[in-house]
Amino acid sequence: MIKHLQPFIDRRRRLALIIDDTLFPRKYATQTELLARVFDHDKQLFMKGYRTLTLGWSDANTFLPVNFALMSSKKRQNVLGKPAKTLDQRTIAGQRRSQAQQQMNLVSLQLVKQALANGVPADYVLFDSWYSSPKMFYALTKLGVNGVGMLKHSSKVYYQYRGRQYSVKALYKRLQGTKYRPKKDYQYSCLVVAHVGNRTFKLRLVFVSNRARQDDYLVLATTQLSLQPQEIIQLYARRWQIENYFKVAKQYLRLDKSQIQSYDGLCGHLALVMTVYSLLAWQERQNKDERTIGDLFYIMNEAMPDIELSQALVWLLNSLKEIITHEFLCTKRPHYSDDEPVLFVSAKATGFTANSKING
Repeated sequence: MIKHLQPFIDRRRRLALIIDDTLFPRKYATQTELLARVFDHDKQLFMKGYRTLTLGWSDANTFLPVNFALMSSKKRQNVLGKPAKTLDQRTIAGQRRSQAQQQMNLVSLQLVKQALANGVPADYVLFDSWYSSPKMFYALTKLGVNGVGMLKHSSKVYYQYRGRQYSVKALYKRLQGTKYRPKKDYQYSCLVVAHVGNRTFKLRLVFVSNRARQDDYLVLATTQLSLQPQEIIQLYARRWQIENYFKVAKQYLRLDKSQIQSYDGLCGHLALVMTVYSLLAWQERQNKDERTIGDLFYIMNEAMPDIELSQALVWLLNSLKEIITHEFLCTKRPHYSDDEPVLFVSAKATGFTANSKING
């Protein structure tokens, strides 16, 4: 599907993979294979079921699910259902069952690596604070992509800034005491050095106001140091597309409503949901993007890159000004007969003078 979309994607677009997971509840199941106690972050309680770790792809216009892992628990005391039927790594079934009992951060890296190996074009990987850690950012750079994620307000992880070690909270207080003042779109931005064992690498941090809580802040980080703070914020905002996918898949495609009892059947159900969603996303792109209508793509201008709303409005107003200028200045004044009454109207609002002919 992505290969069919590539001819219609502007070359300046930042292509990205998105990682997230959602709850797959199984309230009444008792014997389902690898059924586990999993934590629901929304309700803040444990439930029976799985977590559906999903990897998606986005060009900012279209989101397509790429791969998934139906996660159980690595702790034996949390596994409530039957044990895995097979762990034979020579089979896909064995690989999926083994993957389901590993750490979710490790599995997410496996999904990214598999997607890149299969030719999925992407330069960035977006994720929320649950997956964010210096180890995650470093591992992604080794795969040839840049991570863009939200950092936790943890006091256990330190970053080096101007020769001293700070936690995220301490660094925020340090920046508050400097001469730098909060900007319109963000508060502060700085370069720090992160540590993974004996290895170090640089991160760009951006401190953003939390709209939900006026006295709180969010911290975004990326290994792509050339990105401006506004570009980092804009790129991370695209992560919300995977949340929209979960909502649509649950409400309309019955993502979490399957009554299948086998683990293989549940994996097949998820794969079918992803396939149906991809077909719907492709159909939506065809209906909304005129560049998908045959040769029309070749006679139209290139698509606009990722820009802010204000820049798009300036571009639109300049285009309208050029059209108005062309219409009023390039049109010759018509000749009228002496016995035909004519009324001349001055268009002062536009800055030009127009002759409007009205017959008596």
